[in-house]
Amino acid sequence: MKKATIVSIKTKTAAKDAAQAVRSGGIVIVPTETVYGFATSAFNVLNYQKLYKIKGRSYKKPLTIMVASVEAAKTFVQISDKFLPMTDKFWPGQLTLIFPTTELGKLLSDGRGDLGVRIPDSAFMLKFLKDIAMPLWTTSVNVSSKQSAKTFEETLPFTRKVDLIVDGGKCKYSYESTVINMTKYPYEVLRKGCLDPDAVLKLI
Repeated sequence: MKKATIVSIKTKTAAKDAAQAVRSGGIVIVPTETVYGFATSAFNVLNYQKLYKIKGRSYKKPLTIMVASVEAAKTFVQISDKFLPMTDKFWPGQLTLIFPTTELGKLLSDGRGDLGVRIPDSAFMLKFLKDIAMPLWTTSVNVSSKQSAKTFEETLPFTRKVDLIVDGGKCKYSYESTVINMTKYPYEVLRKGCLDPDAVLKLI
């Protein structure tokens, strides 16, 4: 595979360029406010599988769906009304929530019964999601079990694995999102990240 196209986040067309690459069937690397992430269309089954191969990731570990709104999230996961005060406060934000899948979510994720969803709090990412107008499979840029890429330079080992990389310098928080499993009570904190999980759960 040829080297990825590099686009600066300062370029006015950066989000559109990333969106076009994904629409054309590609995988991109983009900067979020937490860490850099691989991203591709949630409807691209081949790239879904390819992301696992790039990372050397176990299929037992799910990818995350990234969307622009709660309504979009509800297409793929079942979000009870009791969780809406929490999502209203912390989305967009550094919070990944795992919910039971809808039929479409199950179909796209190769039969999984639950999926993690996040709405990023990044101007670039929200513009990218608006331009692409579709949900994205995302996962941190790293080889599985290794540290996530927090700077543009740390994404460079993957230049022949993807189609485009957006150079956003260093990520704002440079720390992963907090992940909470909301599929059953008591709700389980799977990863303590940027957000205090206790502050999140007290809103339920």
